[in-house]
Amino acid sequence: MTDLFNLAMPWWEFILRAVVVYTVVLGMVRLSGKRALGQITPFDVLLIVLLGNAVQNALLGQDTSLGGGLLLAATLILLNYGVGWLTTRSRRIETLVEGEPVLIARDGQLLPSVLKRELVTQADLEAAMRQQGCLRIEDVALALLEINGHITIVPKSAGDAAKT
Repeated sequence: MTDLFNLAMPWWEFILRAVVVYTVVLGMVRLSGKRALGQITPFDVLLIVLLGNAVQNALLGQDTSLGGGLLLAATLILLNYGVGWLTTRSRRIETLVEGEPVLIARDGQLLPSVLKRELVTQADLEAAMRQQGCLRIEDVALALLEINGHITIVPKSAGDAAKT
């Protein structure tokens, strides 16, 4: 019971470890693309569980104390709050952390290289089109991959469709 609050390393090392792990994992998640964040699949859940387990030792080291775990939890929550606070106050940081929407189709023309780069399948795009009442790519004025991973479809107006 005496080890419950005895830290195995200095308090500042917990905070430093949390900052480094948070920053590196955030960077990895950003590099993995928007689709990884937009629609949770069983593979994504597995990745999240394994990722948490993988970084546990990097965060805790040899510490198993209650105090160490609580200090890490508080640090991670404060980091997350801080990043949220910064992104609401700086467009540059918001773009760095969250990214920007990406154009994947325009005026009935698909951008295949963008789909590949953003890891969007044809099936994902077609499902989004159907949800917006577009049955053919020719019916799409704009298709955007949003920062949250969802696909927004802007259909051509009735007047535009008559011209094509």
